[in-house]
Amino acid sequence: MLTGAVLALAGCTAEVAVDVPSPGPEAAAVCSALVADLPERVVGQPTRDVAADPGAPVAAWGTPPITLRCGVPAPAALEPTSQCYEVDGVGWFAEQGTDGWLFTTIGRTAFVEVGVPSRYAPEADALVDLAPAVRTHDPLQTPCV
Repeated sequence: MLTGAVLALAGCTAEVAVDVPSPGPEAAAVCSALVADLPERVVGQPTRDVAADPGAPVAAWGTPPITLRCGVPAPAALEPTSQCYEVDGVGWFAEQGTDGWLFTTIGRTAFVEVGVPSRYAPEADALVDLAPAVRTHDPLQTPCV
């Protein structure tokens, strides 16, 4: 009996720690609907539990985790002349990190940030799975050019 309990616990994964943003009222409404409509899998990776209050505008998939935060501030490095990468009808600002990429939507009501570890290269593939929820719930304000 004890062996079975140990084996059952070995398959569990810890909650993912994600910094929870504090979006304004308009972005909070967008984020609530968007997070409720996220896919169960991103690049084949299953949803992970996050260490946040229920309803927080965050999500995670896989190990190491792909993370999503909705309602973040505009990226500090974002300039009017920054490159915009369009993936399935959603414009993204991309920043390379030490172990992957950080993508942030631009031109929409809420900024949605997605962190993708290099293990999932090409990292932008994760954006394909997330694009339907973004297109459906985060209204386009300014098209990607």
